[in-house]
Amino acid sequence: MPVTFEDVRRIALSLQGVEESTSYGTPAFKVAGKLIARLREDGGSLVVGTTFEEREEMMAAEPGTYYITDHYLNYPWVLVRLSRVHSDALRDLLARAWRLASTAKRHASAQRRAKRSR
Repeated sequence: MPVTFEDVRRIALSLQGVEESTSYGTPAFKVAGKLIARLREDGGSLVVGTTFEEREEMMAAEPGTYYITDHYLNYPWVLVRLSRVHSDALRDLLARAWRLASTAKRHASAQRRAKRSR
């Protein structure tokens, strides 16, 4: 059964601190203001935060589900075809994107505190 954007919304909003927002005019999900996922303009794909290594692995394993365009080559994002992704895989993807965004926010906050204490 294909995953819908309503499924994406339900999963994303179940993650601690995630809020619905917009990005590039499309529905998006952010944690502490940091983007974790957004609906792509085509309406059939989701843009999800990841690492370059995980993106390569996903695209190699399931090229019909995971892909990128030239625009995303230099950015740690993967495009996910909602019609092809399994809901469990989507849940894992969003949870990883949440962890990456949360870790980045904590790291940035720690750096700011360290600069102030100098």
